[in-house]
Amino acid sequence: MIENVIVGQSGGPTAVINSSLVGVFKTAKDRGAKKVYGMRYGIQGLLDEKVVDLSNYIKTDLDLELLKRTPSSYLGSCRYKLPDVGTDDALYEKIFAILEKLHISAFFYIGGNDSMDTIAKLSKYAKIKGSSILFMGVPKTIDNDLAITDHTPGFGSAAKFIGSVTKELIRDSLVYDQENVTIIEIMGRNAGWLTGAAALAKAEDCEGVDMIYLPEIPFEPEKFIQRIKDLQANGKKSVVVAVSEGIKTADGNYVFELGNHVEFVDAFGHKQLNGTAKFLSDMVSRELGCKTRGIEFSTLQRCSSHIVSRVDITEAFQVGGAAVKAAFEGETGKVITLKRVSDDPYICVTDVNDVDQIANIEKKVPLDWIINDGTYVSQAFINYIKPLVQAELTPIMVDGRPGHLILQD
Repeated sequence: MIENVIVGQSGGPTAVINSSLVGVFKTAKDRGAKKVYGMRYGIQGLLDEKVVDLSNYIKTDLDLELLKRTPSSYLGSCRYKLPDVGTDDALYEKIFAILEKLHISAFFYIGGNDSMDTIAKLSKYAKIKGSSILFMGVPKTIDNDLAITDHTPGFGSAAKFIGSVTKELIRDSLVYDQENVTIIEIMGRNAGWLTGAAALAKAEDCEGVDMIYLPEIPFEPEKFIQRIKDLQANGKKSVVVAVSEGIKTADGNYVFELGNHVEFVDAFGHKQLNGTAKFLSDMVSRELGCKTRGIEFSTLQRCSSHIVSRVDITEAFQVGGAAVKAAFEGETGKVITLKRVSDDPYICVTDVNDVDQIANIEKKVPLDWIINDGTYVSQAFINYIKPLVQAELTPIMVDGRPGHLILQD
């Protein structure tokens, strides 16, 4: 029987991560959990016993609706890598002692690849220890790089933002009757799902971006410059290019590393990727002598809840609820995934998969979805992404601005 449960958020936030938190909280309460605790700043905060009773903060239906529409991680986040099981038993004993003190029956972690690594390790240790605590992963990441799941909550809203803002930038680039090149840098690390979303800018009223560069294909600077030259020679005055922050040259170096950069590496060994657009725009200006701009969408991609996808925020809520349902049915060491049943009409259901099939595995864009000698995405890619950006959920406006629910200690 489930007594108390605990939930945490980890890694980079999304515009809909708190909808998953609401899904966990509401479903756990509806199914009879006595208390739903929240970890402040993920597993790292749990180690410092920074834990709150969420019922003291989420009290009304309005609170639930505000929280669903609030970007970033309500509970705070971390990038904390647990040691391999068997290398630091004292640390694991401390975690389990804290959970046992709180009478925790089920542990939910909302996050991406690195967070699923945490679920994998905790569930493995629980099995060795003979603990009855259940561990469930709730997927989220704008990068859309989790294995098995059709897509991840957070991706759809980030893609909607990218497609929309890119379209607006294209309009802006056409203001002046002179040659100019705009390089847009988009997140995604080593997977090009988000960058491919720039193709959504193309519509009856917009010619779309001229080129899209994904990290799945080696980047060739000389060919890049030549393609821009060719476009300009054919009368294209405004050239707009979308590039992934994680594009690499054939020798395996990130493009941003070719310029001046400050290197930061997190606990999971991930380099901070930024500076690609600036490096490329400077290179274009130097080589072609035209006006250039390097634009980083940066964290705006993951926090712009004013343009959230209704499909995305709904599915984020559903995976949170599905994780609770699975735990109440005795599942552990599992992750909720999304399974697409149909494109037209779009139908997607939740499923349950073993965490070891997902943790630390990057899902890349299929190579046959990358076309035009590695400079654009196929119609199959666009058909895949379009259903995920549909409809809107308007923010609850307060004094002309979006209202948010914040946790005040």
